[in-house]
Amino acid sequence: MISTDFLVIGSGIAGLTFSVKMAEKFPDKTIVIVTKASEDESNTKYAQGGVAIVLDEEKDSFKKHIEDTLKAGDGLCNKGVVDTVIKEGPQRFKELMLWGANFDVDGNGDFDLGKEGGHSEYRIVHHKDITGAEIERALLQKAHQLSNITIMPYHFAIDLITNHHVKDSSSSELSCYGAYILDQKEGRIFTIKSNSTLLASGGIGRVYGHTTNPVIATGDGIAMAYRAKAKISDMEFVQFHPTALYELHGESSFLISEAVRGFGAYLRNKDGYRFMPDYDERAELASRDIVSQSIDNELKKSGDTHVFLDCTHLDIDAFKSHFPNIYNKCMENHIDIQRDWIPVVPASHYLCGGIEVDPSGRTTVANLFACGECTRTGLHGANRLASNSLLEALVYAHNIYKYLSENLPKTTDIHIPQWKDEGTTIAEEHVLIQHNLRELQALMRDYVGIVRNNRRLKKAIKRLDLIYNEVEEFYKETKITTSLCELRNMINVSHLIINQSLARKENKGGYFNIDNLDIIL
Repeated sequence: MISTDFLVIGSGIAGLTFSVKMAEKFPDKTIVIVTKASEDESNTKYAQGGVAIVLDEEKDSFKKHIEDTLKAGDGLCNKGVVDTVIKEGPQRFKELMLWGANFDVDGNGDFDLGKEGGHSEYRIVHHKDITGAEIERALLQKAHQLSNITIMPYHFAIDLITNHHVKDSSSSELSCYGAYILDQKEGRIFTIKSNSTLLASGGIGRVYGHTTNPVIATGDGIAMAYRAKAKISDMEFVQFHPTALYELHGESSFLISEAVRGFGAYLRNKDGYRFMPDYDERAELASRDIVSQSIDNELKKSGDTHVFLDCTHLDIDAFKSHFPNIYNKCMENHIDIQRDWIPVVPASHYLCGGIEVDPSGRTTVANLFACGECTRTGLHGANRLASNSLLEALVYAHNIYKYLSENLPKTTDIHIPQWKDEGTTIAEEHVLIQHNLRELQALMRDYVGIVRNNRRLKKAIKRLDLIYNEVEEFYKETKITTSLCELRNMINVSHLIINQSLARKENKGGYFNIDNLDIIL
């Protein structure tokens, strides 16, 4: 067993920001960061667009950014949270720069601000089209300079330890005491006992298979919190990015940043018709839910598999400068954007709901905090405004740090039992896991996608129950593997998405159920 003051599950912007702040403030306290892949593998790493921030109130304003966020959230944002995040954002962003993160500037030395769907002003600070990777680099470099931070890559968090595991707990309050961890290289399971645990575990994109997220985005933190009886809400609000590169083979979808549309690209059908002005006066710069639903409607009408993003009228040199990664990826796929349209399709991108937290990042389980995409803070409401996610992670990581600095948790002497796996065997038929994974992902894409209806949702529940029962039986009989745990987590997440979708009786933001409408688009 390992004992630590603070256990952080996840090594993206949320987990690293919190860890750096706590380690600097309390050099005598220990922080252990557990991450299931390499230390830099996270949703943060793949964020292309940037950080939405108001840096010059003469050219922009907090009021405008707040209004844009509230409009995207479609009436379900917590206005107090929106105000706080947007107004505190500039200070948190300056800290990020002090830690060594670099952002693009123009010829005058001012930030080269981008504009994305739903934004009324140019306010996106970025580093080319690999902003997330630059932030991840800077934060990891800073974390490695602090001796009281230990990063444990290739370690998978299986389950949170709560009163359910600690039989002799004298506390009547539901509390978290750490987590059971799988060392993926050695295959052993051990305990990390912690005075405070932070879930910063990212998103759920792999549940849908076709996603802009990396392979690690399997909703592990949300599923663990759900099994620990934490409150989970707004799971029906899955945001689909409108423009992922359409590829015939492979599940991973390369993201064509929203900033490309902000740069002036047009969406066209196969006949060359620019259809977005038919759906929204903002055309290609409408919010993500509108653009995704519009593309989905076009594809259903035509029977086509994808639409196109036309960049042929844009300044090619400026495009290469702003979006070198996207340009190179297109060229690798034999798409010359000077002459060719880019085939695109919506793909699962971001979850607006998740583990419910208060403004200090506290969950409904004592000593358990959460931050980043795995949470429901109230900032995004029914639909996230582009590039507000990195901003949210920075502000909430600071809020949790501030709360714990003023309320340092007490060291617990509670005995935690070791993980028990007597009677289990090593699984030899991994085909069972892969078959159920493919079936689950197809189920979610076909029945719980961009446009839903109650009939498909109810059928999805029945099919999901069959998968759940088969996987649970397999889980009880075999030794733990990462792929088995991920599948189990994705089943939990799918259950939450489907049931919370059925519970919502009105269409809001990213949630669109045709049975909630008298007139269909």
